[in-house]
Amino acid sequence: MAQIDYKDPAAIQEPTEKLRFEGTIELGGTVAGEMLGVLFSEESNVNGTLQFQGSVQINGTFKGAVTTNDVLIIGERATIEAEISCGSVIVKGNVTGNIKARDSVALQSGAQVKGDITSPALSVDKGAVFDGTSRMGTTPLKSRRANH
Repeated sequence: MAQIDYKDPAAIQEPTEKLRFEGTIELGGTVAGEMLGVLFSEESNVNGTLQFQGSVQINGTFKGAVTTNDVLIIGERATIEAEISCGSVIVKGNVTGNIKARDSVALQSGAQVKGDITSPALSVDKGAVFDGTSRMGTTPLKSRRANH
């Protein structure tokens, strides 16, 4: 296997194929943004479970599940089909699936979300599309109805 000098920009070649991955990805500790650009670029296509610490931005296609206590950013050109459970989520692209956030969900202009959102704070910018049910807080709707 050839050694690559990552400090020499001339030694790093652009990938010639799209990233395709199936399985579980666990990212711990501090995750470098440069690494995430490689893993989740616009041309990436990932199927599986993503667990991480820190902030992660997905710009490509992702199917499966995302779990973190931190921040997930869904880029403008991203297409996500996943169950998402995060600390906070910022959506700029397309999401099909339910989102549960401990802190907040922000749908920015251009975002398209088809699924339910559970979060204590939800913001929807002009130009965002949301097709689903929103619940403020983290208690499932059935539990709240049973108490009344």
